[in-house]
Amino acid sequence: MTEEMIKELNLQERLIERFFRYAAIETQSKEGVEEVPSTPGQWDLAKLLAEDLKELGLEDISISDHCVVIGHLPARLQKERKNVPTIGWIAHMDTVDVALSPEVHPQLIRNYQGGDVCQNAEKNIYISVEEHPELLEHIGEDLIVSDGTSVLGADNKAAIVNIICALEVLQNHPEIEHGEIYVAFVPDEEVGLCGARKMDLSKFPVDYAYTIDCCTLGEVVYETFNAGAATLRVKGVTAHPMSSKNNLVNPLLVAVDFINLLNRGQAPEFTEGREGYIWPTDINSDVLNCVVQLNIRDHDKAGYEAKKAYLEEGLKLIRMKHPKAEIELDLRDVYGNIADAVTDENRQCIDDLYTALEELGIPAKTIPMRGGTDGSYISTQGILTPNYFTGAHNFHSRCEFMPMGAVEKSCLVTLKLMELAVRNK
Repeated sequence: MTEEMIKELNLQERLIERFFRYAAIETQSKEGVEEVPSTPGQWDLAKLLAEDLKELGLEDISISDHCVVIGHLPARLQKERKNVPTIGWIAHMDTVDVALSPEVHPQLIRNYQGGDVCQNAEKNIYISVEEHPELLEHIGEDLIVSDGTSVLGADNKAAIVNIICALEVLQNHPEIEHGEIYVAFVPDEEVGLCGARKMDLSKFPVDYAYTIDCCTLGEVVYETFNAGAATLRVKGVTAHPMSSKNNLVNPLLVAVDFINLLNRGQAPEFTEGREGYIWPTDINSDVLNCVVQLNIRDHDKAGYEAKKAYLEEGLKLIRMKHPKAEIELDLRDVYGNIADAVTDENRQCIDDLYTALEELGIPAKTIPMRGGTDGSYISTQGILTPNYFTGAHNFHSRCEFMPMGAVEKSCLVTLKLMELAVRNK
């Protein structure tokens, strides 16, 4: 794809238009809801996306009982080619709940010229250059920001518009060859990759896939945390203070004793890079029962398993210290490290990603993600699914912003990956 053709695509304007359309739909997911999806707005976006896929010529479009949208674009090849891989793209529909408004009101700032960005003059809300100097890397670009009362939702609607606009380019340019392509839009990624876990992979028969779910220009991720969750449940013994000596067992204090066994140096606030952690995230108690939620993370599988074993040993100690209490610990795996699924036989999709960046003149920034993507789960199911950048900044905050030059380049990476799958086959 030549620079002249890229200009003719008017891709940035297409991305902007689509983003405003999808951002208008409230899709904030909700922690602790057993049903998938956890919120009704995700159904609204799913139905709209299914309609858009149909207009773009996709076939076999479905919306599952759990709001997973899947569509198939048949191959379009100008000559007989052998061994053209079938590729998939996955993006999540939900936005994160970080105690901000679920309503997103995006704003377009044309030709940013530096300085603080006013999100909301009435409420005096700004994105300051002092706190976010990365703004200055995008002088001359159009920016999309929220009104400061919510996240922007580029995580992950920037990925959705990326995929949709790439499909639109294919529809409008029949001279572009491509192999079999599948796309999937899933709910509830932000609350434990729940939507990806509900995918019917028989409807997603790809050789490999990609997610587009990280931040700045050039980022490549094929290494994520191994992630687990632990729930400590303590049932104490109630007693009136007049007769509590040697009788009362305070479940809250039992839980505190358990938490105090953790190494504070391995908490999130003291770790970085590939260092793992155990993080008590929630505690709820009354006079009889206490429940503690903990996250367990480590890039290294052995380190991850060691952290789970440490919690189980801690349980034994606390039971010895508080024999009258009923104490249970539930451990569950949430997702795995993508890197553990990479082999010499399947890593071509990662190599293609670096080739795409090189051919587009985008410096690669390989990072071990201190988190996970839908690909962290999908990769454990036999479909290697690395991740690349959306181009947006400051996910999960009101200071999130989308520099459209970087967002456009991400979409060009998507198109280049489609091209590379066909080249020389």
